[in-house]
Amino acid sequence: MHALITGGAGFIGSHLAESLLADGGAVTVIDDLSTGRLTNLADAQKHSSFQFVRGTVRDESAVRPLVERADVVYHLAAAVGVRRIVEAPVETMETNIQGTGVILAAANRFRRPVFLASTSEVYGRNTAVPFREDADMIFGSVGYNRWSYACSKVIDEFLGLAYHQETQLPVVVGRLFNVIGPRQTGAYGMVVPNFVRSALRNEPLRIHGDGRQTRCFCHVRDIIQAIQPLPLNPRAAGEVFNIGATEEISINALADAILELTDSRSAKEYVSYEEAFGRPLEDMMRRRPDTAKLHALTGWSPQIPLRDALRDVVEFMRAEMNESE
Repeated sequence: MHALITGGAGFIGSHLAESLLADGGAVTVIDDLSTGRLTNLADAQKHSSFQFVRGTVRDESAVRPLVERADVVYHLAAAVGVRRIVEAPVETMETNIQGTGVILAAANRFRRPVFLASTSEVYGRNTAVPFREDADMIFGSVGYNRWSYACSKVIDEFLGLAYHQETQLPVVVGRLFNVIGPRQTGAYGMVVPNFVRSALRNEPLRIHGDGRQTRCFCHVRDIIQAIQPLPLNPRAAGEVFNIGATEEISINALADAILELTDSRSAKEYVSYEEAFGRPLEDMMRRRPDTAKLHALTGWSPQIPLRDALRDVVEFMRAEMNESE
């Protein structure tokens, strides 16, 4: 099987590429390296059945031949991270909406199954936790441009499901909840790598707001186990699935766990969202998925405890920081 991974030089995409190659498949990655890194693909590039193409998913002429040669498409390319979304809303919307349109059109032309990566952000301000896939999407004012990301991913979902409805293209949508693990960068606001890097440097852990907000963090290896088979499952076509862990932890408790794992002398420092991002930012107090639908279809559930996932991040970042010194 030959898989095309868009955004495959990113954190999740590079792990997916390695998993597919380990299972004996061939993999092509297209990535513009705006947030991905070639170093993430160092192991993948050792395989003769791997190909990297530098390019954007908005370029139809680049995308079409790659989709034609593939048997399945994993569409992970997107603008990610709260900081990047806040600072570059135009790029966020164009990358997500235009890129997804190009991918789906090419997949439909050559009838290739597609996994379309979405996000827990689509639930917006909904407070009906845990979130079910049929829950309402409730967004705030257009004055808060963080919602541009959520809205762009909702459009992606609608477009993918419309292709399935009108043409029976096998498209499956996966809403990812707070994926963590080795190779994740904190450059765009991801909380775990930012906390770990600060803790290893004995610098303050900057907590946005009061730290009582809760999230569910899932190891990237568990996420890959869920994603990889989905687009090839006929019963998943045209469906939306939450993918993530269900164990909630407050940001305060997360910081404490990382301080303990790193034996750090860092202190916790509380900052307002306006101070952190240069403008007001709406945040959600809880973000927890209901994953019963995915479990019922495939039997999937996360296997790696949060503490082990955090330990993997600490070990990876400690080694990375030692190499750079």
